[in-house]
Amino acid sequence: MSSNLERSIVIATRESRLAMWQAEHVQAILQSRGYTVALLGMTTQGDQILDRSLSKVGGKGLFVKELEVALSEGRADIAVHSLKDVPMDMPEGFELACVMEREDPRDAWVSSLYPKLMDLPQGAVVGTSSLRRSVLLRALRPDLKIEPLRGNLDTRLRKLDEGQYSGIILAAAGLKRLNLTDRIRDIFDTDQMLPAAGQGALGIEICTGRTDLIEALKPLVHSTSWLAVAAERAVSRAMGGSCSMPLAAHATLSGQILSLRAAWGNPEGEAALVTAQIKGQVNSLQDAEALGDRVAADLQRAGAH
Repeated sequence: MSSNLERSIVIATRESRLAMWQAEHVQAILQSRGYTVALLGMTTQGDQILDRSLSKVGGKGLFVKELEVALSEGRADIAVHSLKDVPMDMPEGFELACVMEREDPRDAWVSSLYPKLMDLPQGAVVGTSSLRRSVLLRALRPDLKIEPLRGNLDTRLRKLDEGQYSGIILAAAGLKRLNLTDRIRDIFDTDQMLPAAGQGALGIEICTGRTDLIEALKPLVHSTSWLAVAAERAVSRAMGGSCSMPLAAHATLSGQILSLRAAWGNPEGEAALVTAQIKGQVNSLQDAEALGDRVAADLQRAGAH
């Protein structure tokens, strides 16, 4: 490979406004480090199927499959993802080369009418397509009506503005990245609404063996964020993680001590939430994943499946 090729990188990305922001963010950092960076925008199956919930049509992998094809065919070098859209087990031939510094991992309450979730009248309609958010919502307000909400960020906000919902729940990170902070009425404390594994973090995927890219991406790595999301994703992986599973996992680091909490709810809504938490010293991704495995085992012992 000639040296000018090594200084040129093509990023595969979805074409939604948020995905483009994420890809352009990585592009700008790499360009500031002397790389020539082009974007390859793509529409994925996950973007096209909007009439059914993800858990019914094949899960989060629908947002990354086409990007992985572009990587394997050599049309792109890296793919930038919202980490919570990346399946817990990477397909053979692909790896996570980098996790960047995490934005706010929490969930945001968005509503024109009600400042907080607790202000809603009985029977009000709340929009979310996440099973995790649905079970956590039911635990907080069993009297509300939860309706599915699909589409990219702008589509979801439009549906809210059209009056289809009294309020909707979105990731705070996406709203902040797109300068839509003024749409946030309230941010849920993690005690109320535990985030999804990887929420708020960006992950960069490559074809296995591209050591040149691992080297190029090293300055973008945020090790604290990577340790936290590694623990969260390990919980999800051990539980058979997919978006058909109502699972939350959130880790924070203080020095070398990682605190990890997880919650699981029955999608049918009969049983109470099952929760587990752990603290431990971590010096490596393997340490973080081991803590995640232990939390998953605790959840399973308490009745999660």
